[in-house]
Amino acid sequence: MLNSRTANIIIIAGIAVLLGIRLSGLYPSLSLWWLVVPPLLLLPFYIRGAMNIRSGFFIKTVCAAPTTENVVALSFDDGPEATHTPLILDILDAHQVKAAFFCIGKNIEGNAHLLQRIHAEGHMIGNHTYSHDFWFDMHTSSSMGKDMEKMDTVTINATGLQPRLFRPPYGVTNPNLARAIKRNNYVPVGWSIRSMDTMATDENKLLQKIMSELHPGAVILLHDTCSITASILPRLISAIKAEGYRLERMDKMLKVPAYV
Repeated sequence: MLNSRTANIIIIAGIAVLLGIRLSGLYPSLSLWWLVVPPLLLLPFYIRGAMNIRSGFFIKTVCAAPTTENVVALSFDDGPEATHTPLILDILDAHQVKAAFFCIGKNIEGNAHLLQRIHAEGHMIGNHTYSHDFWFDMHTSSSMGKDMEKMDTVTINATGLQPRLFRPPYGVTNPNLARAIKRNNYVPVGWSIRSMDTMATDENKLLQKIMSELHPGAVILLHDTCSITASILPRLISAIKAEGYRLERMDKMLKVPAYV
């Protein structure tokens, strides 16, 4: 699979060949504008690699478990949130399901009791940055690292735990983020089923979308900030079990350590 390192080599090699042809005298009239052709040809791969967390283009990311066993994991992003997170925790408790919560640091402040409840009830806490800034992917590697560390700090203050698993905001990756992840020794994780619950308005269609993509080892992306997610969650859990699947906590299914 093409990754950024291979793409960079192809671009450098392409430019070197074009320069060699021009300097050799074979085609002295060859315009220097041709040197932009290799980068332009590979630009779609860089864009797709940045937007698709499953591609592993800039950094290898764990998005599903390599298994044929009928097991899946629920994960929730962007909380904790005062209204919907407690509802979702109640539902998970009633169905005896453990999930992963990738929390935003700034949302923990004022909701530390919810983070403590998440941990006390056996769920996993992951790092989803402190700010979840819309322009986060435009930050420097150093700025990204500090933001991620700030989320760790508020989590440690609330629970004594330092998350090891990191999920990028919006699932966007780039070279700066890859360096920050490696420098801070996080395990980058994504998903294999994106519910799109933040945009959904029809409960039945949302449920159907998730179930139609169900597969062994799937990591399902949901958000504990959405009322529609809390509304369909009991039916979703029942439907998953009815298909013969077992729900397991994400870190256990992926066999990766949750905390440092």
